[in-house]
Amino acid sequence: MSGFFGVVSHSRCVDEVFYGTDYHSHLGTKRGGLAIYNNNSGTYHRDIHNLENSYFRTKFNDEIQTYDGCSGIGCISDTDAQPILRRNSIGTYAVATVAKINNIEELANELMGGRGLSFSEQSDGGYNQTEVIALMIHEGNDFVEGIKIVQDNVKGSCSMLVLYNDQIIAGRDKLGRTPIVIGKKEDKDGTSYCVASESTSFLNLGYKLVHILGPGEIVSVTKDGYQTLSHPLKESQVCSFLWVYYGYPPSVYDGGINVDTVRYKCGAMLAKADIDEPGNTPDDANKKKIDFVVGIPDSGVGHALGYSNTRHIPYMRPYVKYTPTWPRSFMPQNQKQRELVAKMKLIPNEDIIKDRSGVFLDDSIVRGTQLRDNVKDLVECGIKDVHMRIACPPLVFPCEFLNFSRSRSSTELATLRAIMHLIAPRVREREGIEETELTKDGPLWKACAKEIDNMDLTPYSNPDTPEYKAMVEEIRKELGLTTLKFQKLNDLVEAIGLPKCKLCTHCFDGSSWGHK
Repeated sequence: MSGFFGVVSHSRCVDEVFYGTDYHSHLGTKRGGLAIYNNNSGTYHRDIHNLENSYFRTKFNDEIQTYDGCSGIGCISDTDAQPILRRNSIGTYAVATVAKINNIEELANELMGGRGLSFSEQSDGGYNQTEVIALMIHEGNDFVEGIKIVQDNVKGSCSMLVLYNDQIIAGRDKLGRTPIVIGKKEDKDGTSYCVASESTSFLNLGYKLVHILGPGEIVSVTKDGYQTLSHPLKESQVCSFLWVYYGYPPSVYDGGINVDTVRYKCGAMLAKADIDEPGNTPDDANKKKIDFVVGIPDSGVGHALGYSNTRHIPYMRPYVKYTPTWPRSFMPQNQKQRELVAKMKLIPNEDIIKDRSGVFLDDSIVRGTQLRDNVKDLVECGIKDVHMRIACPPLVFPCEFLNFSRSRSSTELATLRAIMHLIAPRVREREGIEETELTKDGPLWKACAKEIDNMDLTPYSNPDTPEYKAMVEEIRKELGLTTLKFQKLNDLVEAIGLPKCKLCTHCFDGSSWGHK
């Protein structure tokens, strides 16, 4: 994922671009960049830094004092070094994106082969997505036409900001998978406008939300206001996971729907599902001894508060997150070190845990490795029962649009590992494999992984099927949980409050409406 922020103002805006971009640090861990247009010199100042071992602030705090300008954009990214600076017949411009381009090789080859263009940036040894987008924008006769070329040709998703002198042109993804919001501020220096991925960045900088771009909408933003250059399309597929996990609690997205309000409702839905379990009365459910409710920090907290208040079970903190020296962005290259850092961030409190039972709320289970380690810590501290409630349905289908569950490998997603264990006996018998244990990268493992690639996985996304129930039970056993329940998709949709047809739920149910 990535997040961007831009400002156009009557006065120097460097500090606002800096702090507004910093408010997007939860969306990226690899690269941070700023591009500022100096109105006096007519030049751009751009810097990009690696964030894998430090905060965004520490990288830019000193050097921004040398910047000057009344317009600028910034980006924090999990993928590319950006913003990108390009020059064409119109002039010089900077581009920042939130994108996952599934056909990047095809697009790059067209630009190189058909147009003879070349690339100067790389990302993990491949093409820099943002540079590809910048070159595609170059293909249009103006910025609107160029952005529409991007919207019509990218398979996956792409929202973008273009900084052209004292103007920002924002283009939201054609199906609105990722948000873009506009804020306005009036003070003694005049009027300023900002454009961002997250409205969280507005309040402390003095901005008020004035517009949420619709799917495919293109808007020009100047210090005097904003103007729609291309009207929004009717269909949308905004990512439902923004409310569950990605988004920061105070942010609002389509329909003005707040992130933490949705998380609270998700927790309440899970609580009601426990109370309404077949054969249960509310009294029966509450007689089952549960001593506390806890949210796995940070995103699980809002879900847990909804659960706690609905079931009238106290919210407590058997886990405390330690962040002073372990920022989210710090992620060593070594896998063993990464696992150790993830473990060190959550400190169990034995005084609360010992001889008690708890309900734990988390946003999702992706790989499950950190959760498995957390459960081991709880057991070592003497917990009696670990009841896990997950705020979204199981992630059965890898994300095609936001790089959330990026890996298609059966060794990565907890759901696919569980399915592998379930199908292993029949695959072993059919293939005549002697190996009895499903060991990673062994003959049976490889055969099961190949089988999954050709399977219809939809039965595993339907909570009413035996396949779904068996998969959840397999995950429960692997993670060492007392009980495990996932949110039902209908309940998640209800908690968000938009029609299902307006939401992307591909990773939950494999739906491919509008799939490119």
